[in-house]
Amino acid sequence: MELNLTPIDTPPRAAATVVMLRDVGAGPEVLLMRRHGLSDVLGGAFVFPGGKLDAADAELDAVGHLDQPPDALHASLHDPALGTAQAAGLYVAAVREAFEESGVLLAEPLAGGEPDLAQATSLLKAGTPFNAILAQLGLRLQTRRLVPWSRWITPRVPSVMNKRFDTRFFVAAVVPEQVAQHDDFETTESVWLTPRAALQRYWDGAIEMAPPQIMTLAQLSRHASVDAVLAAARTGRPPLIQPESLEDGGTRVVCYPGDACHPVQERAMQGPTRLRWQNKRFEPVDGFEALFQ
Repeated sequence: MELNLTPIDTPPRAAATVVMLRDVGAGPEVLLMRRHGLSDVLGGAFVFPGGKLDAADAELDAVGHLDQPPDALHASLHDPALGTAQAAGLYVAAVREAFEESGVLLAEPLAGGEPDLAQATSLLKAGTPFNAILAQLGLRLQTRRLVPWSRWITPRVPSVMNKRFDTRFFVAAVVPEQVAQHDDFETTESVWLTPRAALQRYWDGAIEMAPPQIMTLAQLSRHASVDAVLAAARTGRPPLIQPESLEDGGTRVVCYPGDACHPVQERAMQGPTRLRWQNKRFEPVDGFEALFQ
């Protein structure tokens, strides 16, 4: 990844990301997927499955294919300015993107049981739209398995991208019956790691990540189980994180709420309040351990 120097004046595009979790002996593991190197958004970087909101996501028949009414999904995002249809659409986008990129489908047949993943995947590869797949297979999205975790809005001068997004991060537990696997199209590698192990790989230079992934992993590292993560996510309003980019002595710095140079003085998350661009990556000013303090 290269540092972006160009301001972006277009409005941020609505998007959704799913932080997939599973428990192992060492604590919760997170699914990370490497974006295709030719992607125009974070090419080559390791990310959580996700992508932009499509118009069709907000058009899904809620009565037939959602396990919660749109009003409930709207309330869960704690954003009165957001329309109800768009709020429901963000949940749909999260499930759709997770399925497209990892093969994990957070849905259930209307008659109960497990979804026919082989058939759903076959339809997807044949180009069948996601809403049509749900209708054809009689599936209902399990939105209750998605819990809002945070909201990130790309700054006007993005760190390592040339686009802006308004992204809702959700956390979700992956059941053992479903195996996550990269699609070899948008994503070319996939790996399950504990949050600290993932950050250690980043620190060792083995993988690339952008600041939202770095800071999200730092927050997740504070929890001993998937249930603890989900419980923390349900305790209140998902924090709004609008990073501020600035130059400090000729070096790019990204500041977060609570930093002396950020207009919002109340912290939105634990850990460092700024990352500095050095060694061709973003690092905590006080070193690796600052991510966990």
